[in-house]
This record gives sequence, C-alpha cells and structure tokens, in this order.
Amino acid sequence: MRKSRFTEEQILGVLQEAERGSVGEACRRHGVSAQTYYRWKRKFAGMSVPEARRLKQLEEENARLKRLVAEQALDNTILKDLVKKWT
Repeated sequence: MRKSRFTEEQILGVLQEAERGSVGEACRRHGVSAQTYYRWKRKFAGMSVPEARRLKQLEEENARLKRLVAEQALDNTILKDLVKKWT
C-alpha cells in the first residue's frame, strides 16, 4: 500500500477545515481531490487524532497477520504435496 503524504493530524485538520468552510476551497488549498476528501471523510469522520493513529496501527497489524496466514497456508500446501509424493 502506498504511503500517504498526509499524517492523521493533517487529514483530520483538512476535514475540520472543510466542515467550517467550503470543501472545494479546502481541497484546493491542500492539493487534494474532492474524491480523496470524501474517502478520508468516510474513513476518519468523527475520529480524534489518537483514534486515527490507533486505526492505522490496527490496519498495519492486520496486513502483517494476513501475510503470515498466507505464508503458513502456502507452507501447508507444499508439505501436503510432499507427503502425497512420498506415499
């Protein structure tokens, strides 16, 4: 996954700024598209900075665990194939 140019604090700042004023103006000022704004809003709406950080940590941990499970499933498949070959 591509690393974002913006930190959680910056994203939440853009969302708050857009709520106070114009979405288009906030997007233009920060150099993001309206689509990016609405994706951020869907993901981070109503969150505080610590909650957003925790969400990011959980997403990273989840991705790491998924990789581990995939590697184990591949190892199991290889071992099963070897057992079939030798029997």
